[in-house]
Amino acid sequence: MPGVKVRDDESFERALRRFNKFCEKTGVLSDIKKHQHFEKPSEARKRKLAAAKRKVRRLRRLEQD
Repeated sequence: MPGVKVRDDESFERALRRFNKFCEKTGVLSDIKKHQHFEKPSEARKRKLAAAKRKVRRLRRLEQD
């Protein structure tokens, strides 16, 4: 479980911002969103294949420019 210690002379808002950045960097929120509902293995394969296709398409488009 991620956590941050509030430093001396640090506001709550600043500590909360550091905590949010830390959670984003470690991928906690994306992991929670991914596990909100069950995904069949076939659906996971389709999603990963579609993401790979998008990535290849984007790279090809960048190479053309």
